[in-house]
Amino acid sequence: MNELENRVIKKATFDPAVKTYIFFVVLFYMIITVVGIVLIPFWVLGLGQWLSSKFYNTLSCELSEKHLKFGAGLLFQVEKTIPLENIQDLSFIGGPVLRAFGLTILKLETAGGGAHNQQNLMKIIGMDDAHEFKHLILEQREKLKHQFAGTTSNAVGSELTVLQDIKAELSAIKELLQQQKL
Repeated sequence: MNELENRVIKKATFDPAVKTYIFFVVLFYMIITVVGIVLIPFWVLGLGQWLSSKFYNTLSCELSEKHLKFGAGLLFQVEKTIPLENIQDLSFIGGPVLRAFGLTILKLETAGGGAHNQQNLMKIIGMDDAHEFKHLILEQREKLKHQFAGTTSNAVGSELTVLQDIKAELSAIKELLQQQKL
């Protein structure tokens, strides 16, 4: 990879409300599960705030000339690098709970992703200026498509010339073979 491919266009920042959102979502799941009820006091008395902050500190997202790189996780750090040309869809998820925290989720679907294929789906929660970031991703993806289209047309032109040369050589060989038969 050359240096231009690594040039970062924008690094995302995240809303601190993500910590509170994670705290309450996990608390909700603890309340509705039998095993979780036992853990609620530990969660409320400090473990929840600590783990939510730790998770928040692992969030990262950056847009470069050719890739989108995202990282998050506590026990298992997940880092995904997605080539921009593979991004098929960008959408926002913002239900009533997310809106109550002033958050949104930016959902990315990549090439080959079916409706139930989670490997080709990425969700980024709580990004500041998510709409602007989405616009930058789409803009950069279009630049790449136009670059690729120009490169492809040049390559097709040179390939066509090579194929025409091969055809001419084959025609000459065919004529020589026909002359030897006579």
